[in-house]
Parts: sequence; structure tokens; C-alpha cells
Amino acid sequence: MTDDVTEGTSEVESGAPSLADELLARDKEIAELKDRLLRGAAELENTRRRLDREKADAVAYASTGFARDMLAVADNLRRAVAALPAEGFDAVRTGIEATERELIAVFGRHGIARVESEGLPLDPNRHQAMLEVDSDAHEGGTIVAELQAGYTIRDRLLRPALVSVAKAK
Repeated sequence: MTDDVTEGTSEVESGAPSLADELLARDKEIAELKDRLLRGAAELENTRRRLDREKADAVAYASTGFARDMLAVADNLRRAVAALPAEGFDAVRTGIEATERELIAVFGRHGIARVESEGLPLDPNRHQAMLEVDSDAHEGGTIVAELQAGYTIRDRLLRPALVSVAKAK
């Protein structure tokens, strides 16, 4: 008769998990796996977007080093024109100016633009003040003269413009 008593014992009484408990545990496990899957997919999508953005930046700004080096060429062409005497050397002046115009055109085709300076307020993100000068014609903090041209490539600064700024009164 003792066998009948043990046979009639339920799973709850024997300590084994019930079917409902087992289903709850599996539902919890499914929810956790679904959450991990969604998080993994979101992380993968974020990584893909970041890599696409980095690739676009790499393509857009790949020529930055070369462009910085070419700025010295543009500066030297400007200096060569300025160093020529006013009289004579017209053919040389014409040739240097044509070369400079072509270089500036090439810069433009590749998104390289000159930073505007003279007469504008000093912008520390685009200009570097080298001198402060007294000026009755300009308000304090206004750029009086450009010592060296600054350039941007698309929306990034290649080189700040070196400028002299009017002193505040």
C-alpha cells in the first residue's frame, strides 16, 4: 500500500518542476535571447553606419596631406608675383599668375577654398592672430590684414589664416 501513496504523489510534492514553471522558465529564456538578438542587430547596424561614415570621410578627406603640401606652392606663387618689379617681366608675371589661377581652380575642384579674412571679426576657429595693431579705421577684434592665407577642405580647416587684428580701444 505504500506503493500506492508514492504513485499518487504530485510533481509539486516530489520537488520536480511543474509544467507551468517550466513554461515560464522557457518564456523568460526566449525573452532574454530575443533581447540579445535585437541588441546584437542594433549594434551591427550602428557599426555599419559608423563604417559607412568613416569611409565617406576617408574618401572626402584623403587628399588633405597633399593639399597642405600644395598650399606652400600657392604661397610661393603669390610671393613670386609680389617680388617682380612693377616694370618689365610682364611675360613672367603673366605666366606665374596663370599658374596660380590654375592651381586655385584645381583647389576649387577638390573642395579647397580660401578662408575669408580682411575686414571680418577674428574667428579663432579659422584665423590665428599674429599681431595686434592700432587702427582708427577698424573696430577692436576686426582683422586688419592677412599675413598668410588660410584654407579649408570642404568643412574642415586645412590651415588657419595668419592675420593682424585691430586693438580694442
